[in-house]
Amino acid sequence: MTTQTTKQAGYHLLGFSTRYSSWTARVEILLEYYQIPYDKTFVKLSEVKSRSPTGLVPVLTPTSLSPNAHIGDSLAICEFLAESHPELPLWPKDRYLRALARSAVAQMHSGFTAIRNTYHTNFIGRYVGDIPFSKEAADDIERVLAVWGDARKKTAERLKELGQEGEDDRFLFGKFGIADAFFWPMLWRFRTYDFPVATATPEAVAWMKKMWNDPCVKRLISDYFRQAEDPETFTAKYENIFKDTRPDIEYKAFTEDWQFGEHK
Repeated sequence: MTTQTTKQAGYHLLGFSTRYSSWTARVEILLEYYQIPYDKTFVKLSEVKSRSPTGLVPVLTPTSLSPNAHIGDSLAICEFLAESHPELPLWPKDRYLRALARSAVAQMHSGFTAIRNTYHTNFIGRYVGDIPFSKEAADDIERVLAVWGDARKKTAERLKELGQEGEDDRFLFGKFGIADAFFWPMLWRFRTYDFPVATATPEAVAWMKKMWNDPCVKRLISDYFRQAEDPETFTAKYENIFKDTRPDIEYKAFTEDWQFGEHK
């Protein structure tokens, strides 16, 4: 599988199918949301080491620099984009909110390992049944929900202090930014594995609803489903992960008309 698209590109993104790849999806949604010109090549998981100059994905190549100027790691890529496009609110303009956003992104980038090591990202996949959660995974789920709720609460409070309530687009830290991009694939997991949301605050739920209903996000969702129509994108590693250990758990697929709120 090699999927390639071309725009009037300022960057080239090398990655793995974004219906599975949380790392590539983080970068893609940021580029798409702000319509930063780029082209992309998606390769099979088995081709990553041979096709990537870093041996991993994603890799961003700024076309204005040397052809060998490759940037690996999703956070480094997003930081580069933020520095390259200071006119965009990829990080909050307020230094306090920016610090909070960086902290949240750092947690997502290196933490929540009990979730990330067991519950692989698969946008189309849907598990139904008594899905097992270790104590560590349950703790991670509650902590993710707390991060989302706390981000929205503190952002609303800070923007009110600054007299900037009208500039709050209701994403994690106001405008859509790197923090939202990083937690987007985590939000998939809540749907795919029916993670419990009993401890979610109204602020956390409002952010979840905001993400699922955003027009740009919906366009990307449509693209994930188009990817799934191509059998070349199928990656067994990320499909039906409980089949050998929990045959009682039913593996299904979401349909494109799913709406947030239908959490069962």
